Amino acid sequence: MSIHYPIDRLRNIGIIAHIDAGKTTLTERILYVSGRTHRVGNVDEGTTVTDWMAQERERGITITAAAITTTWKDTVTRESAQINIIDTPGHIDFTAEVQRSLRVLDGGVVVFDGVAGVEPQSETVWRQADRYRVPRICFINKMDRPGADVECALQMMVDHLGVTPLPVQLPIFDNDDFVGVVDLLEMRSLVFSSQPDEPPQVDTISESMLPVVTSARRALIERIAETDDVLLGKFLDGLSISTQELYAALRGATIANTLVPILLGSALHHKGIHPLLDAVVRYLPNPLEIVAAEGQHPVTGEREVRPPDAGAPFCGLVFKVVTDPFMGRLNYVRVYSGTLQAGARIYNATRQQEERFGRILQMYANKREDVATCTAGDIVGVIGLRHSFTGDTLCDALHPILLESIEFPAPVIQVAVKPPTQAESDKLMAALRKLADEDPTFVIGYNEQTRQTIISGMGELHLDIIVDRLKREFNVQCEVESPHAAYTETSTRRARAEGRYVHQTGGPGHYAIVRLEIEPLERGAGVEFENRANPLFVPPHFVPAIEKGVTDAMQEGELAAYPVTDIKVIVVGGRSHEVDSHKLDFEIAGSMAFKQAYQRAHPILLEPIMQAATRVPESYVGSIVSDFSARRGRVENIVLEAQSTYLVHASVPLAEMFGYVTDLRSLTSGRGTFTMEFSHYAPVDSAAAQEIIEARRVYVHTKRGGG
Repeated sequence: MSIHYPIDRLRNIGIIAHIDAGKTTLTERILYVSGRTHRVGNVDEGTTVTDWMAQERERGITITAAAITTTWKDTVTRESAQINIIDTPGHIDFTAEVQRSLRVLDGGVVVFDGVAGVEPQSETVWRQADRYRVPRICFINKMDRPGADVECALQMMVDHLGVTPLPVQLPIFDNDDFVGVVDLLEMRSLVFSSQPDEPPQVDTISESMLPVVTSARRALIERIAETDDVLLGKFLDGLSISTQELYAALRGATIANTLVPILLGSALHHKGIHPLLDAVVRYLPNPLEIVAAEGQHPVTGEREVRPPDAGAPFCGLVFKVVTDPFMGRLNYVRVYSGTLQAGARIYNATRQQEERFGRILQMYANKREDVATCTAGDIVGVIGLRHSFTGDTLCDALHPILLESIEFPAPVIQVAVKPPTQAESDKLMAALRKLADEDPTFVIGYNEQTRQTIISGMGELHLDIIVDRLKREFNVQCEVESPHAAYTETSTRRARAEGRYVHQTGGPGHYAIVRLEIEPLERGAGVEFENRANPLFVPPHFVPAIEKGVTDAMQEGELAAYPVTDIKVIVVGGRSHEVDSHKLDFEIAGSMAFKQAYQRAHPILLEPIMQAATRVPESYVGSIVSDFSARRGRVENIVLEAQSTYLVHASVPLAEMFGYVTDLRSLTSGRGTFTMEFSHYAPVDSAAAQEIIEARRVYVHTKRGGG
């Protein structure tokens, strides 16, 4: 298939929806009906083209966005187009795949379950599409299921999404069986065949439906006319409006996000696919009809614009990175302007490095076809980019531009991973880095205090898939542990102690006496060390050794072996011996003195407090407030946002937030989202502290080989 369709006949679209609404099934039918495949893939059987990963086929869900190209000729207007499709995940854990796809797409097909209507993730993907001003058409799927209700789904779109849905079809039922639709623009019936190869049969509208259809068509024309001054004048004057005029006006309203055309069908049973493809070509924009790519000069900061013109300077955005086991790193690039040949040099304006376009590929899920060039409007795979990552701008070095990057939500769940043996550690870290290169919402970290490698993601399923991919794709085994909160200790009062390390037996001896006192500091002050000892008794060259001994002792406090912080240590005196005193002696004495003083200073446990911001519909605010109270949290304020959505701000201990993402989804039927960041350390209440201390003592005893 040639990649060089004229730019005005390109459609770059995404299939987006809530999980299980039927996105992948719809994509498979589109590929079959358009002649791209010769066998219908099935999600349940694990034979789909777009869900090609082993984890996707086993679980029956889409995990990674897959790009596919096909072609279609509108059965009415006879306009043909190349359609670049990205099938996106529906599960909220993989929302980044939707985010980056929508950033580079020109249009979208939003799929709704005909029974469930607008579901939680439907709202999320709709907001994401709003952010990037992506024009959409909607496909109400599963119309053959009992309980499917078009009117209910439309009302939910108005209530939950705040949009103006425009049905261009009415359903036709025969004894409660969904058999076809009425095309309100062409005023004809389309009766679907049970054979996937056959287009719908065109028929006249039945007499029994005619009054309803006539009323619906008039309402349709009125809604379209309201978006166009010329048509509105005709409508008000009672003049006839041609179907071609309606098509043109509806296309303009769709691209302007004023109206959203609604189509009906059942993807599983091949119903409604032909009219939907017609609507993709007819109403969704080509690259010439969207806003030109805007950015800034990477040096001067001046505004730069790149029109969707093959003759303009090259400009593209990397929106996805994949590690291919055979080819290495594969970058997905949306080309906004210009033309580039395979093997050409290009400039990464984000990282200020020259790159080379090795091979250019037209993507077909996990398969690909080599092409010689890419041009404005194309979405291609590129091999050979060594330093380019998601969100990077690629451009002509003589005409640099920096496009807006892609923002991703922060990870909200963590687990700790460790290799089964130390020898596997490097292999594990290398595999984790490759996965982090692919996925901006997957973050690797290391907690010095708990000595754990921490991986963070968008949910439990997200991290389960990461661990599974480590084992299958990278042949790396790892153990998953629950993460620990990074507790610390501090003192609550002043205390003084003496450390004596004296061993004199006639030969070479050890002599060091250190007296010091400690006092608490404000939260967040850290550790201070001061020497006030008489240099005649504690020579200055021994003071650094005392400080080292104290610092080492602070790494494991006497309360629960957690690091000590927010404390001041003052050396007030001591004694040395001109022959038997050594630096190591004062290091040991300093450590002994600190431990004794710290035990007398009434130490307490401190825990990290997080600032959580939870966004939920109004009906769930009470449940969220109660849940934070149960987590030892404190709600600070509740802010009303748009469309009856509230933002609940709370400070809550990190230890109580493990697993919160799962609980939040349960509490809010999947409609809640949250972000969380570190705020400060605060004392743990006595009841909780005792449990933590006992558990920690058992853990430390075991780690030290106590059995």
